[in-house]
Amino acid sequence: MNPIHSDSIMVFALPHLLVLLLILLPISSIAQNNGSVTVGNSLTATDNTTSWLSPSGEFAFGFRPLNQTDLFLLSIWFDKIPDKTVVWYARVDNPVPRGSNVKLDADNGLVLTGPQGDELWTANTIVGTVAYGVMSNTGNFVLQDSSFNNLWESFKNPTDTLLPSQIVERSAGVVLYSRQSETNFSKGRFLLKLQDDGDLVLNTINLPTDNANDPYYNSETVASVNDSGTAGKQLVFNNSGYIYILRENNQTFRLSQVKPDSTADFYFRATINFDGVFTQYSYPKTSNANGSWTSLWSIPENICRATVSNSGSGTCGYNSICTLKSDRRPKCDCPMGYSLLDPNDQYGSCQPVFIQGCQEDKQDPGKNLYYFEVLINTDWPNADYAFLKPYTENQCKQSCMEDCMCAVAIFRLGDSCWKKKLPLSNGRVDSSINGGKAFIKIRNSSSIPPLGPHFPNNPESRKKNQDNLILVGSVLLGGSLFVNIILIVAICVSVFFIYHKKLRRPMSNVNSSETNMRFFTYQELVEATGGFKEELGKGAFGVVYKEAIEMGSSVPVAVKKLYSLVQDNEREFKTEVNVIGQTNHKNLVRLVGFCDEGLQRLLVYEFLSNGSLASFLFGDLKPSWKQRINIAVGIARGLLYLHDECSTQIIHCDIKPQNILLDNYYNARIADFGLAKLLMMDQSQTRTAIRGTKGYVAPEWFRNMPITAKVDVYSFGVMLLEIICCRRSVNVETIEEEKAILTDWAYDCYREGVLDPLVEHDVEVLNDREKLEKYVMVAIWCIQEDPSLRPTMRRVTQMLEGVVEVLVPPCPCPFSRTVTMS
Repeated sequence: MNPIHSDSIMVFALPHLLVLLLILLPISSIAQNNGSVTVGNSLTATDNTTSWLSPSGEFAFGFRPLNQTDLFLLSIWFDKIPDKTVVWYARVDNPVPRGSNVKLDADNGLVLTGPQGDELWTANTIVGTVAYGVMSNTGNFVLQDSSFNNLWESFKNPTDTLLPSQIVERSAGVVLYSRQSETNFSKGRFLLKLQDDGDLVLNTINLPTDNANDPYYNSETVASVNDSGTAGKQLVFNNSGYIYILRENNQTFRLSQVKPDSTADFYFRATINFDGVFTQYSYPKTSNANGSWTSLWSIPENICRATVSNSGSGTCGYNSICTLKSDRRPKCDCPMGYSLLDPNDQYGSCQPVFIQGCQEDKQDPGKNLYYFEVLINTDWPNADYAFLKPYTENQCKQSCMEDCMCAVAIFRLGDSCWKKKLPLSNGRVDSSINGGKAFIKIRNSSSIPPLGPHFPNNPESRKKNQDNLILVGSVLLGGSLFVNIILIVAICVSVFFIYHKKLRRPMSNVNSSETNMRFFTYQELVEATGGFKEELGKGAFGVVYKEAIEMGSSVPVAVKKLYSLVQDNEREFKTEVNVIGQTNHKNLVRLVGFCDEGLQRLLVYEFLSNGSLASFLFGDLKPSWKQRINIAVGIARGLLYLHDECSTQIIHCDIKPQNILLDNYYNARIADFGLAKLLMMDQSQTRTAIRGTKGYVAPEWFRNMPITAKVDVYSFGVMLLEIICCRRSVNVETIEEEKAILTDWAYDCYREGVLDPLVEHDVEVLNDREKLEKYVMVAIWCIQEDPSLRPTMRRVTQMLEGVVEVLVPPCPCPFSRTVTMS
């Protein structure tokens, strides 16, 4: 071949080849992202975690971070929507921690493991060998064998959401469960199911079981008397956006007649929301649209009126009232005189803020113990225990007022009266009542009954007093005048001292109305704990047990049983009840109730499943740096609240990792106020006996100096170093002498500019060296021997959050450190 001719051909062909490559390049890119994942591939939960995308890029499978914490959700979501709406997730007891891993395995399909390799979740039993995973453009994640047969798919294992092209088979027994809240993906109280008889139902369930109450919605697509083909066999969400029930005879029953928009322009989903409303939503695909999910239709039409069952609390918790909002979603409120059992759960149960009961009412006979709060068009349909007719409105109110079992009286229809007792279920605002009135009985704050059999107003005490008076009278009448005078003087002196002692020592000093807590009898707590069997731990003042209390539903709690017959015990009890009962902060453990019965004094706290910071911090697996930062800031905010934001300043006096508990999301919660020292807001200091734990106690405790809130700052500084280093503040057994006292070693490292050994050369922490140095500097400021040099907790919080600059700290121990000169 002529070389000149060959070169001419190459010169001519080169531009065409370039054009061809440009055409083929996007095709090649698409081919590389066909949604397919081969066996052996895995994803890890980290800040920069990748995901498995569908070919269109509209759906992603992987780990979604939750609320800027170190917790993640293995899920499928809309990837082109800013809020990354989740449409499927692996149901595990709790969100998984950072470092968790999901792997595509040939034998078990998807396998989710924790950071230590412990198995947390797998796909349902796989029959066959998995070769591929496919994230499809419909949002369905499918596991296939080498012949491309489907072995498992997310569409056949839904959580709370359906997508277009998804079909729920009656024969498969598939159930959609709501989540507990908008941000809590644990199993909630509502379900959607296509029953064996073909009826589509919505039910409430009694957690933690799946036991369902009567349906609050049903489609009535069951077999008719004359035609068995009318029973529903499939719930279909078709590609056009319509949702319907396909019957055995292939006729359809549409759940709504609303015509959806084009699937080419909108995303669609149908979700059973955490409040029990099943809703179809649309979201515009165009980038210049409003960018929010819009409700197209929902069932039931009015969930507040729909959830009337012979069991269960209804849409809202027990003793709550459901009101339908304009978007057909429920709003739950506690009536006057009641408060949320869990302040973080607006849809949960309510508890009375006062004590009510027949025994308590008998202790103050003849008084105006209660008053009525009147609500119009409000009812709790399933709490009746007496129906009175014909009755006037005044008779209805009076009957409830005189009945110690009556919590609410309902008067309507002109002459009808229903008396109701706790717990009240299915509470709702209902205009169909046509002006009916609900009379809620609330105890006057001035008539809170004394607690326990030892009070003067107790009937048994009054009877004993009367018997004593009769005995004294008999003695007086039978003796001489001189003897009677001596006896009268002795009796007067005795009465004076006894009365004076009682004035000085009120037996309870706890007002459950003011502290918004529940009073428990000792027998209730004995039965709930099974005789105090499951011990969680013990301290100098008592033992802590785990139990479940019935307060609308079974609620796990921790019960602190104080040691009896110790004077300091009683002071601690009163301090904890009065102090914690009046606090409300997300970084404090909540006191649910108490028992003050004779010599038995117990405190009932919310139970936090993730245990103490000590076990989390000093365990085998080191928490992530981000987790430790969040915990440190949370503790600082809690102490700031105690010191500056309560009506009465509270000094905890025993801040240490054992007194910091972690909730389900590993948020820090300050616990154990038993050693708290109260200061009035206009009182800056106090003197008291040494309190606290060795290693965390501020120097002024030992120097007869005034005690201020700065003692908590010192303890926090020690604990902040423990959080940074993941080691205890004192370790004289397994660590070199110069490192045994963490506060001294930390300052030495800081002074020498060598922080790597403090964190054991942890790469994650050293990658954030600026924050590491800042946190060490804050800790050194906190542990200054001179209290006046320590910052306040407000200043500490601002420094940790980066609001104010952290200055170079001085030597924390100028009086006790030995300085050597070279």
